[in-house]
Amino acid sequence: MNAAIRTIKYLILIASLMLGLRVPPSAQAMPDSFLLPEIKTDHPAMSNVDILIDVGHGGIDGGTSHGNLLEKDINLAVAKKTYDQLRQSGYTVLINRMDDYALSGENKWLHTRSRHIKDLAQRAHLANEVSAKAVISIHVNSAKRPAKRGAIMLHQQNERSQTLANALQQSMNAMYEIENEPVLGKTYYLLKHIKSPAVIVEMGFITNGEDRELMRSEEGQQKLAAAIAAGTEAYLKDVPPSSEESEPPRSGS
Repeated sequence: MNAAIRTIKYLILIASLMLGLRVPPSAQAMPDSFLLPEIKTDHPAMSNVDILIDVGHGGIDGGTSHGNLLEKDINLAVAKKTYDQLRQSGYTVLINRMDDYALSGENKWLHTRSRHIKDLAQRAHLANEVSAKAVISIHVNSAKRPAKRGAIMLHQQNERSQTLANALQQSMNAMYEIENEPVLGKTYYLLKHIKSPAVIVEMGFITNGEDRELMRSEEGQQKLAAAIAAGTEAYLKDVPPSSEESEPPRSGS
């Protein structure tokens, strides 16, 4: 499905939500860059969204790799499982990629030769349109030292993002039985430009044999998704009602 068709489908979904209608079944049948659940909502179009799952890389951008194992495929598999688990818990969840394509192809508004920047800008733009209570960006890490393993959370320079990162890190640490610490992602484009509390979830190291097998297997992916979902839920349970308005991230240096 090309970018034009996805854009048309996206507009149909938005219009349906604004009119308080259910999402048309024909629109649900195709994978889309912006999967919208069957919800009824008042204006603005996508209000009261709990979680946006940002699926890292895609299409021409495979991300990090080990042999024929690509980050983009791991990200998508775990993101879909996380989406399902959070939806089953009753949360309103959106996901920005349900197939293997680059979001840069949908960015027709930013004039730059950099495909990478267009991709990141499109992700940030969609996140800011939704204004979710939490944005979880799913990724895979790599390192020069094969011994390095476990999950690492990268957060914005604000308290709510750090709280989200702490909840996710605690959940992932328990699953890995490793004590890693969250890290301030001051230089990361998404963390600087997304207004909602956002965290980049580096699920594990593809350069580590144990992490790699965990991220490759169906059982391991379910465990990762369960830990991400649990950490996200722990954060959302502590979010006061007044925090539905997004707090812009501090730009730092």
